[in-house]
Order: sequence, then C-alpha cells, then structure tokens
Amino acid sequence: MTKKSTLFSGGKVIDGKGSPSIDADVFITEDKIVSVGSDARKMASQEHDFAEIDVSGCTVLPGLIDSHCHISFDQPSTNDELFFHRRHGLATLVASVNAQKVLRAGVTGFFDADCIFDVGVDLRDAIEAGVVVGPRMNTGGNVLINCVGGTAAQLLPDEGRRGYGVIVHTSDQIITEIHRQVKKGVDWIKVHVSGLPVRPSGTEGEIQTWSLDELKLVCDTAHGLGVPVVGHCRNASSTRDAARAGFDMILHATYMDEEALGSVIDAMVPIVPTFTFQANLADYGDLVGSDPRYKDVFRKEIIDSVDSIKKAYDEGVPLLTGSESGFSLTPYGEWHHRELEIFVDELGLTPIQAIQCATGNGAMSLRMQEEVGCLEPGYLADLLVVEGDPSQDISLLGKTEVIKHIFKGGREVDLESPLPESWNLPAWRVSEFSNQVLTRKLARSRGD
Repeated sequence: MTKKSTLFSGGKVIDGKGSPSIDADVFITEDKIVSVGSDARKMASQEHDFAEIDVSGCTVLPGLIDSHCHISFDQPSTNDELFFHRRHGLATLVASVNAQKVLRAGVTGFFDADCIFDVGVDLRDAIEAGVVVGPRMNTGGNVLINCVGGTAAQLLPDEGRRGYGVIVHTSDQIITEIHRQVKKGVDWIKVHVSGLPVRPSGTEGEIQTWSLDELKLVCDTAHGLGVPVVGHCRNASSTRDAARAGFDMILHATYMDEEALGSVIDAMVPIVPTFTFQANLADYGDLVGSDPRYKDVFRKEIIDSVDSIKKAYDEGVPLLTGSESGFSLTPYGEWHHRELEIFVDELGLTPIQAIQCATGNGAMSLRMQEEVGCLEPGYLADLLVVEGDPSQDISLLGKTEVIKHIFKGGREVDLESPLPESWNLPAWRVSEFSNQVLTRKLARSRGD
C-alpha cells in the first residue's frame, strides 16, 4: 500500500527560487511539502508510518514547468497535416498518451498555448479529474488570428476556424470569440499578434497583423472576465504593442528594438522565448527533411534576440522556459530540457537561474505561483530526483536515465510501464517525412 508520507534523505536540494543548492532532506505528506531542511527527519519521525527514499548522490528539485506546448498537435511535419488531417475525438485520445510522455520527462506542469478543436480544455479536465495521467495543465483555446497572420499563409481561410486558429476581423467578432472561449473554460486567451508575410516585408522577423487598439480590446474583454492574455510576437512592434496593451505573457519576443524592450520592461510582462524549436531546426533539421533555407534564418533569430532578452531579464522581467513540443522537430518528452541549456549557453544564465525560469517562474503560466514551482513548506509536492547536480551540469535534465523519481502531488509517477513510441493512424500522417521525428536518439546518432 502506498504510504501517505515520504522522506527524501541524504541529497541536495534546489528550491526553484534561485538559491544555491544545499544539502537537505525533504519531507512530504499527502500532496504537500511539509519540511525542507534539518527538521525534515524530526517531522517524519512524528508520523505513524512513512516511506524513506535515500537520495544520496542525487538532487531533489521542483518538477519542470514547460510554458509553451501544443499537446493536441501530435507532432505534424506540415500545417497541411495539422489543419486537414486531425479529428476531434481521436486528437484527444492521442493527446492523453502524449501528456504521459511529457510527464515522464520530468515536466509536472505545462501551458498548452493553443489547441485544435477544444482538446485542451477536455484534456485538462480529464487530468484534473484523474481520468487520465498527465502533468498539471493550463490551456488556451483556438488562437485569435486574422487571415493575414499566422505561420500558415494561404492555408488560412478568410473566416471561420482551421487547425488551431479562429479568424477574427471585427471588434464584434473578437468580443464574441473571447466570450465563447471563456464559456468553454479556457485558462488563457491567445492572440497571434504577428505572422509570416506572404511576400518578403523587408522587416526583421514576422509582420504585426493587429493594431494596438485591437490588442487593447482583447485585454479589456478577457481581463473583464478574469482571464489573462498571451501573445505570439516575433518582431519588435508586435512585442511592443502587446506589452503596451496589457498582455500578461509574451511568447518569443524576438527581434526586439529599444522601444519594444522599454515597453516590456515598463510592463514587466513575462517572456517565454521558446528558442528550442529554432535551435532544433538549425542544428538537426536536415535529419527530418526540413528545408535547408530555414537553417540560417532560425539561427539568426536566436543570435539577434538573445541580447535584448537578456537585458530584459537583467531588469527584472521574468523569463520562462518553453519547448514548443508538439511538432516533428520537438516531439513530446524529448526536448523540454533544451531551453534551459540555451538559457545557459546563449543568454549566459547560471544553471540555477535557468532552473528557476523552468520552475518558480514557470508557475506563472499555470497561474499557480503560490502553489507549485518551489520546494517550500505548503507547496504542492511536485518534484524530481535527479542523479548528480543540475546546478553544476544543466544537461542532466535531458538525460532520462538519471531521472530516478518523479512525484506529482505527492504521488510517484510510473516510469516503467511501456508507452507506445508512435502509431500508424489512417490519414493522420501525410507528408513525406511525417514518420521521422527529431528524437534525442536521432540527434545523437550523428555524433553531435
């Protein structure tokens, strides 16, 4: 029978708040952390019955929080596949298995930025109710987009819904759609503030496709209903205006100029850079058949953006880590750690700072800042036990073999029962390269 209390003894602890790692015990009871430090064993001894796990040579840290996922997509290689070859019920069933892959990678919470159909809300509720196993989850609905924006060009219709997006043009359409999504139960409203131009625009990154007044309307409407707003912004002006409009979180925030940077700092709006997708394409895109022309473009986006994002961080703007898991370049359970490595290698953060971005800061995307992301008494017992010390070697978090234990809400996660690695569903995968996803094993096969 599973014991209701557990003592983790003899290891190091990283608290998720930016403090250096320390030698300490951790005691949890039911779903909460009770004690971290010298009195943990004393408190455990007062319990009638408890389990003890010797974590000597290991580090106990909060479960990772991935603040940019797409759990309903199931790793497409093309927008055509995602937009035209998915079914609502089947997408939900598949997502329930993919959520388990995310959890087994040490991610005990994630933000599902947008979804196809209403899969995000349904999966979140199923996880919370215990119907299926998965990380804690906050979700957006269909992203608010206009037919100029997005990253799908001519695949977007002039009106209606397609894939993960809903086309809105007028103020009435914007308000009505926000009302519909809040009624459905979304945690966030997402806006595609920028998108790829059909023809070259001569600007860095994408083009802004929403006006400041439209963005303010979104914020006023959503905030009036108690729901925060997040924006996809991959150029300077979209980031600037999202910050000025009152957005609660910004995804990417790349190519910021001084004006955009100043607006972000003034608003202290959290940023989720999500460089993992670009880095994977630049480094390994050839292994899954990506267009080689994008390699330099995506590498340039990282190079041209790290300085401004680091300046924002130095001024106190919270950074969160996101993997954009859900595409063939970022399959579930494989790359959730890589953003931390990029923060260390490219932004110059320390491993402890990067871990804080992926834990304590990540709680912002779950809207659970006082409940998860830290190893402190009273917080939910979402934690990892990792062999070694990630504060000295951040790459440990990407090595499945060194993750010894994962707990979510005080319950240990099953890491042994097999999960299907892939599936062959009729008309589900349609592109030439659709059966090739960028796993870590594939990346290592080249000797990188």
